Amino acid sequence: MALAFRNGTDTRRHDGAGGMSAFERARRRLYLPFVIPALLLHLAFVIGPTVAALWISFHRWDGVSPMEWTGLDNYTALLKDSTFRTALVNTLVILVVAGLAIFVISFALTMVVREMRWKSFVRSVLFFPHIVSAIVLSIVWGFIFQHNGAVNTILDRLFGTEPIPWLNADNLFIMILVGTVWLSTGLYVTIIMAGVDRIPPYFYDDALLAGASAVQRLRYVTLPLSWDVISVAAIYWTISSLKIFEFIYAFGGTTNDLPPPGVWNSALFVYGESFGGRSPSYLFGYASASAILMLVLFAFLVVGLRRMMRRDPIEF
Repeated sequence: MALAFRNGTDTRRHDGAGGMSAFERARRRLYLPFVIPALLLHLAFVIGPTVAALWISFHRWDGVSPMEWTGLDNYTALLKDSTFRTALVNTLVILVVAGLAIFVISFALTMVVREMRWKSFVRSVLFFPHIVSAIVLSIVWGFIFQHNGAVNTILDRLFGTEPIPWLNADNLFIMILVGTVWLSTGLYVTIIMAGVDRIPPYFYDDALLAGASAVQRLRYVTLPLSWDVISVAAIYWTISSLKIFEFIYAFGGTTNDLPPPGVWNSALFVYGESFGGRSPSYLFGYASASAILMLVLFAFLVVGLRRMMRRDPIEF
């Protein structure tokens, strides 16, 4: 039996089947045309390859010959592989060290740029490296820091110093870290500034009248009122840091070979064990096992980060 009731100007009909109105049923039916295509694409290009990688990780496979079941052998071998441990440490260093540098610089630039007259133009300039191909920027980065590059030339003109071997094996990973910060900072300035721009100016005016310093305004006004944007940016960086590939590949590698294993991260390790450089190994099962391990590790990191950064929403 259908029931009708009036609540103010809104009239809805309930048929007694679960208490759902005709309007709600129609709205739910509307979800399907929008959700199903996205769900199918997600299954085809994300869930499907992930399940396939998990299955391949239990086999020895070169991509052509039949798969040979090995159980957990690939995983136990990874734990003894010094190259994998180096790649894991490098990935975590990029996540933590480069991430901290990116967020500190982004906050500093946000506080400076938001007070500038041409802040939209400056924001676009800062964002520019993120829209250029990482391979192109890695080539530019190499030219700037090569033996006779711009940096050594400037240092020689100013201080008369000998050329610094920025790109030798000992300094290569540090230069990759600095380049990663350079590439990513503009994006996070844009994200953080979008959150800061929502804060009404009178909060800062009140803080100034109360005699708050720049650091105190950052701590008591900016951070609490833009915390939701910051937490999303932190999670986005955690996921993005796992997928950094092009910059390291192009900056540290040569025409015919991969970068030295000492600068590999997890993405380079997967590629190196799958296709390699001058001497491909085609260890698809081994590479899949490393990808699954990193996926599990970063899933725990993202969940832990979400719990750590969870705060009650502040309305203003």
